[in-house]
Amino acid sequence: MKYSIVLVASSLLAGSTLAHPMRRSADAVPTKPVTDNPSDPDVLNFALTLEHLENNFYTGGLAKFTPEDFVNAGLPPWVYGRVQQISAHEAEHVEFLTEILGDQAVKPCEYSFPYDDPKSFLHISHALETVGTSAYEGAAKFIQNRDYLMAAATILGVEARHSSWLDSAVRKGAAWSTSFDTPLDLNQVFSIAAAFITSCPPDNTPLPVKAFAPLALVDPNSAAPGNTVTIQWTAPEGYDKSQQLYATFLTGHEALIVPVNDDGTVQIPDDLIGTVYMLITTNGEGVDDETTLAGPLMLEFPFNSLGQLITLPF
Repeated sequence: MKYSIVLVASSLLAGSTLAHPMRRSADAVPTKPVTDNPSDPDVLNFALTLEHLENNFYTGGLAKFTPEDFVNAGLPPWVYGRVQQISAHEAEHVEFLTEILGDQAVKPCEYSFPYDDPKSFLHISHALETVGTSAYEGAAKFIQNRDYLMAAATILGVEARHSSWLDSAVRKGAAWSTSFDTPLDLNQVFSIAAAFITSCPPDNTPLPVKAFAPLALVDPNSAAPGNTVTIQWTAPEGYDKSQQLYATFLTGHEALIVPVNDDGTVQIPDDLIGTVYMLITTNGEGVDDETTLAGPLMLEFPFNSLGQLITLPF
């Protein structure tokens, strides 16, 4: 029985539909050198970049699909109205952050989202909201202005509610993963978001971020706790092939690290549950951007009220 649904960072589609990692569009976004101490405008513009992406995603999906399309796809009639409310939230987030940033505010980019029906649209919606929550959690430590920090926290709470509603009410899974959410840093989030961005205004304020190589699994359907999977990624220029690689699984406050075998296989830790982010690194003792080569790859291991792994309807 297939217990896991794999969401590949390069497309955020169900893993069974993707055999090869997609090339990221990181060059489409104006960037500047990465720093350990991004300024408040840097962080807020990073957040605005994500909010623009979400706003465009929902606007496009609601324009493409009708309430009848949702019902014909087997969804309850109230789902469409809730998605309209989420869309309105994202539009207000854009307006709010744009007002704070003033002339420094980044403008929306051009995007491409790989959905073709209401369920694939909602699948990507769940992934975007989950990653958005992790993004605000990871960026919070950089915000110096207390008013800005409080503002970001109010958006974070709503993003988390969106994710939980999609996971539980719509997809019939759990509204949470573990006792703690999993924060992602700016580069990890950007590596996911860049896959959807095709071009940006060249005069947009540059962001202090970089994208890692896309990561995928040769057979996504084999991904389950305790199983051995084969990774697929494109090594960056100058990569030393003699280096030992590690697969790092981020879950809550933990980073579970296992070696990558010479044949590219990895054994997934057997105690994972819920949403997990997977990275390929050269660091066997911790997680840092300097030694990260590929990812994040978003994995899902859904579970029921008894903590047993289950298969979600989509």
